[in-house]
Amino acid sequence: MILRSAAELESRFHELGPGDVFLGFLPAKHLRGAAAADLLERGVRCVPSVLCQLLARSKAAQAFVLKPWMAPHTRLIARRAELMDAVGYCAQHGIGAVVTKQEGMHCGHGIRRWESAEALYNAVAFTDAVYPLVLQPFLPDIADVRVIRVGDYVEAYTRTNAFNFRANLAAGGESAPVAVSASMETLCRAVMDRGRFPYAHIDLHLGEGGACHLSEIALDGGITGARINRGELNRRKQAVLERMVN
Repeated sequence: MILRSAAELESRFHELGPGDVFLGFLPAKHLRGAAAADLLERGVRCVPSVLCQLLARSKAAQAFVLKPWMAPHTRLIARRAELMDAVGYCAQHGIGAVVTKQEGMHCGHGIRRWESAEALYNAVAFTDAVYPLVLQPFLPDIADVRVIRVGDYVEAYTRTNAFNFRANLAAGGESAPVAVSASMETLCRAVMDRGRFPYAHIDLHLGEGGACHLSEIALDGGITGARINRGELNRRKQAVLERMVN
């Protein structure tokens, strides 16, 4: 049995078993984890994979699973004690300004720069509502690049903003096409393989000396700077998924 919509999944959820396939996206966040675990336990195959769906919707999960491809000193902070540890870690490694990524926020709204990990700790010490968050050193001299990979279609473009360190286009940035280098392609393939992504929007940070690190990865995202239009992109994505179940 192959189910192709959220409505079908809801109506036939308890009928699913080994060998069945759900082609679509898991329920809203409050049920996502339970639904994913239940489907996996019953041998139901999800397309896109359960892993990539969970990763795509969580900055914290990405920092946990995909950390080897992220900037050095990236840390997942899930509670106050871990933030306190990070204060000492940053001091030990000579890390000054840091950036945090808040879970569940998009379009640059959850990206914040702090003069130090100590300043961050002092600002959030009186609340637990900010956790989990991703902590990284602030890297001022990087190029921000978005790569779109769907089947054999690949394109990339830079995102810049002269007045805001948040380079994403929703924060007023500008874009320009850029060639996908061998190192960018290698990293994108490795991250997609590790996260079981059938296609992806991948944000990279390119540094001096050819350094290339993962910022974030998603199954969907803005394409304001892309050559491909939304209709064609969605058609290609659906074709990839259909090939996976046929």
